[in-house]
Amino acid sequence: MKVVIYARVSTNSQDYKRQTEELKEFSNRMNYEVVSVFEEKISGAKTNEERPQLMKMINFIKSNKIDKVLCWELSRLGRNTIEVLKTIQLLNENCISLYIKNHNIETLNDKCEINAMSQFLIQILTSVSEMEKNQIRQRIKSGYESFRKNGGKVGRKEGFKKDEETLLNEHKDIVKLLKQGYSVRKTMKLTDKSSGTVQKIKKMIEV
Repeated sequence: MKVVIYARVSTNSQDYKRQTEELKEFSNRMNYEVVSVFEEKISGAKTNEERPQLMKMINFIKSNKIDKVLCWELSRLGRNTIEVLKTIQLLNENCISLYIKNHNIETLNDKCEINAMSQFLIQILTSVSEMEKNQIRQRIKSGYESFRKNGGKVGRKEGFKKDEETLLNEHKDIVKLLKQGYSVRKTMKLTDKSSGTVQKIKKMIEV
């Protein structure tokens, strides 16, 4: 049986090697042939199209005979319920089962039929993951507001300035929308970023 491994962490300080090694060990026990491994360091809240290795994996499985995609846990596939379900739907259409190791569940059975119970569990798990992400975001926002009210200052130290190339790389989503003709207000809404940030990026790409 031919499989591919997908591993992801959210930040550069984290390491995906543990995920990959555990899935390789599992594959050895099951006599699976690991055809390729896709690893990336990127936020799970990004859309599928914004995640290079995920897109590379999807293109790979479309053009190669793959039986399963192995993932350490569902949140590694993503934290956005809609994006995760889109990926699973694509796998289902290509008769490729998704195996999630920490829950020991698969999306398809040996007859390429959808495992209804796993589909139900996946929808619950991704929804919970997305809810947790939003709660963390709200706690951070609340913490910042409380800090400011007590006289604290949030942000970069005075005199610190990032170079333009770094800023443009960090805000590719803003660059993409502005180049497509979206207004500053609409770009702010779609990216959930401040007016100051969007205006700054706008000035950079108009130079």
